[in-house]
Amino acid sequence: MSSRELVVLGTASQVPTRQRAQNGYLLRWDGVGLLFDPGEGTQRQMLLAGVAASEISRICLTHFHGDHCLGVPGIVQRLSLDRVAHPVHAHYPASGREYFRRLRNATAFYEVADLREEPVHDDGPIATLSTLDPASGSSVDFGTLSARRLEHSVESFGYRLTEPDGRRMLPDRLAAAGISGRHVREVQRAGFVAVDGRRVELADVSEARPGQSFAFVMDTRLCDGVFALADGVDMLVIESTFLAPEAELARHVGHLTAADAGRVAAECGVRTLVLTHFSQRYPDPRRFHEEAAAVFGGEIVVAEDLSTVPMPKRR
Repeated sequence: MSSRELVVLGTASQVPTRQRAQNGYLLRWDGVGLLFDPGEGTQRQMLLAGVAASEISRICLTHFHGDHCLGVPGIVQRLSLDRVAHPVHAHYPASGREYFRRLRNATAFYEVADLREEPVHDDGPIATLSTLDPASGSSVDFGTLSARRLEHSVESFGYRLTEPDGRRMLPDRLAAAGISGRHVREVQRAGFVAVDGRRVELADVSEARPGQSFAFVMDTRLCDGVFALADGVDMLVIESTFLAPEAELARHVGHLTAADAGRVAAECGVRTLVLTHFSQRYPDPRRFHEEAAAVFGGEIVVAEDLSTVPMPKRR
């Protein structure tokens, strides 16, 4: 059954705490799994969250600070241990190619998984994503994965998944028009179909279905890339390492506050805002919600380890 949801594996910045593991996020999207920023301990968090290595289709690293990538060795080795049959693509800043090589080869192991490195060099699309259509058995493109440069102390990129707008077929209108079987596929493909001497247009038997979108923004100051990634997305997962009293410190070290995250969500028309990457200095997560809610009136989720956040329903 198709599902679109975010599995939160860890929410701590820099170091784990008693309540928070280091970063790790799996986006499930119609049978495809994108693993973002696996920090130390991600493999165990996956076990606790019920995430199998075989669910991972892509690994996306924003940058090469340890809390965002020290889980890579365990994940890479688990892919081979479990003999994951499909290719797994790895995206990361191209300037960190040597870091990824070291992480991938951190220890001796028998590598059988097909791990394909695809370093990110600049802004723009980096992959067209596809999934298997159970009806036809063929691969169907469903979205574009793109990257935008962020502003941190090392090279960093954020990621965005965008599904194109489409059409939703309406069974009652199809029945009224006498369209079934292969004619349904034909009208979807060609935009019209001839039935009993009549021309039936796609618009007559369907309605617009807006595509969904997701953005992932980690360690960064406010910059153009943040707003470009977040523009109009259905779900924005964004770091909120600090609270407003430490705003100057946040800017100095290349991070955001919860208020910054709320501002981005408000200005960009985000539907669901997911706050994460919390400094160990803050034991009470409610303060992050309160600060973001002061500037953003939409849905706010303060991420918790091992929780699941569903994508909002289509607009």
